[in-house]
Amino acid sequence: MLKAYFDLTKIGIVIFVILSGVAGYVTSFSVESVFDGFHLGLVLAGLYFLSSGSLALNQYQEIQLDSKMKRTSSRPIAAGKLNPIFALIISINFIFLGLLFLAFISLESFILGVLTIILYNGIYTYYWKPKWVYGAIPGAIPGALPVTIAYAANDSNIFKGDSVYLFLILFLWQIPHFWVLALKYKDDYAQGGVPVLPSMVPIEKTFQQIIIYTILYIAVAIASPWFVHTSFFYLIFVLPFVFFIIKSLITYVKSSAQQWMSFFMWLNFSMLTFLFVPIFDRWKLILSAFEK
Repeated sequence: MLKAYFDLTKIGIVIFVILSGVAGYVTSFSVESVFDGFHLGLVLAGLYFLSSGSLALNQYQEIQLDSKMKRTSSRPIAAGKLNPIFALIISINFIFLGLLFLAFISLESFILGVLTIILYNGIYTYYWKPKWVYGAIPGAIPGALPVTIAYAANDSNIFKGDSVYLFLILFLWQIPHFWVLALKYKDDYAQGGVPVLPSMVPIEKTFQQIIIYTILYIAVAIASPWFVHTSFFYLIFVLPFVFFIIKSLITYVKSSAQQWMSFFMWLNFSMLTFLFVPIFDRWKLILSAFEK
């Protein structure tokens, strides 16, 4: 039963959401402020329930689609492990709890939480994904919003450079991340009637798009000193990851998608690195303020 719950709420994705929330929260934390663990706990609880509920609701919405595809047919609702109505009740209650926690944090966090649900469970699920080959691009917006939700817990100005940097890293990372998976499971998507890029265009065209968005992703990471305060951590961690991403991307393309895992893993680890490297400098500033 516990495994079914974790599969329903997609715990792996939720962990990434929580980590991005920590990055957003710490980045917007003021050096002059007193750290409040309860406040951070409310933010992370809000993100946990909101993302878990949203992902569970998505599975309820896509029962028929999941049952058509081999990769998703084992999901709890599609496989009959969980009653659809029971799963729907869980998802609605979790979304409500998530929004309630965020409402206690700030108006901006609450509004962004509502926007996330509308974009993901509304527009993406019913229009972008089933009707548009490039639906993954706007679909990355709700996926990147959790870091902004957490940022807004401490700073209502979500259009500052560091907030924009965090959002762009998450937004741009998702696109090649999704298309690599979609390329691996393109037959599944074709069977389910989902018009993802790899199942609708030649593999060379898909590779071109993956390369373009990977370059944009890397460019934002390299440009991080123009968005956030960085120091030697930037050189030690960011630049090596850029090298390995490029190296694994070249190998991936040359192998005609056979060696996808290396590139996929470097993408994932790099995203966490690009989010958290500026935090090291942030904490240095905070500790320096305490010492004074």
